Amino acid sequence: MSQTIRTKCVVLRRTNYGEADRILTILTPDHGQLSVIARGVRKEKSRLAGGIELFAICEVVLTRGTNNAGDLWTLTGSRLNKFFAQIMDNYDKLQFGYEAIKQIAKASQTINEPAFHELLVEVLMALDDQKVPLKIIETWFYLRLTKLLGSELNVSIDGSGMKLVEDARYNFDTMEQTFIFDANGRYDAQAIKLLRVMLSNSLEIIGKITNTDEIIDDCLYLAKIAMRI
Repeated sequence: MSQTIRTKCVVLRRTNYGEADRILTILTPDHGQLSVIARGVRKEKSRLAGGIELFAICEVVLTRGTNNAGDLWTLTGSRLNKFFAQIMDNYDKLQFGYEAIKQIAKASQTINEPAFHELLVEVLMALDDQKVPLKIIETWFYLRLTKLLGSELNVSIDGSGMKLVEDARYNFDTMEQTFIFDANGRYDAQAIKLLRVMLSNSLEIIGKITNTDEIIDDCLYLAKIAMRI
């Protein structure tokens, strides 16, 4: 007997295999990361090829023998649900799209967490929207991914255990991953407020925030520090 699943997915990686096949790494909301062989998909008349694009939400049908649970799944059906074509029109957003996929692929390789799929889809949707600034997307993505990985940026207390207050300034200890009170510090209440908002709201909401130009670079720097980038 064989096992069959139908699911939505995002393609994380495509590798040519043999004369006409591809090995796919996909991320699903309900089965985590899966390895799939798409037989004959590189042939000119393949009906499967159009449904396994990068930067897209795909719907796939997969089968696998129940006695060989460790084998690859086989792609037997595919359909493009949503293709984020606008990403291709912006080089910087395209490059970050690849980076986001890379980070999610690494994170979801050993952890089966539906939120990874949700996070990646939300980022792709924002990258497809030319009105959402790239630095906003980057900052939000890194903050939310580190939160899912259990290393959330602490925007509540400083290194001494004191609550971060609005009328103070802080520097950031990269080794201890904490804010340190400093009257002449780099980070003020506005930066910390934006970080808090990003950690607790969807990217759809964050994308509507304006007047962040003066603080977004600092926030992005801290988000990358949290990701150890």
